[in-house]
Amino acid sequence: MQRLFTTFAHGWPGFGLLVQRLVAGAILIRQANTFFESTTTIAAPISACVGTVLAIFIMIGLWTPLAGALVAGFEVWIAFLHPGNPATGILLAGFGATLAMIGPGSCSIDSQLFGRKHIAG
Repeated sequence: MQRLFTTFAHGWPGFGLLVQRLVAGAILIRQANTFFESTTTIAAPISACVGTVLAIFIMIGLWTPLAGALVAGFEVWIAFLHPGNPATGILLAGFGATLAMIGPGSCSIDSQLFGRKHIAG
């Protein structure tokens, strides 16, 4: 799993990635809530649940490359198939793609699970 991450950014870059993850997750949750309330088809609750789970994974920084790639694909799909303004879907696809490429940063569960460990000796 460590090969999925180039590094875990520390300091200001790590804080910037934390802010990006929190903003992307908040927008994903808001979008999922809107989908759940707006339509009565069976696809709306399913897409709302998928969006919420991906938002939680992004926000806590768990499996960030996989979750970011899924967010990017999911949001491109929504931007093309959902009627209305595709701006939110395109923005979230960009957030997901950049998080998949850069990684979660040092303030994440991924860095605790898969980061380099110091051996006391």
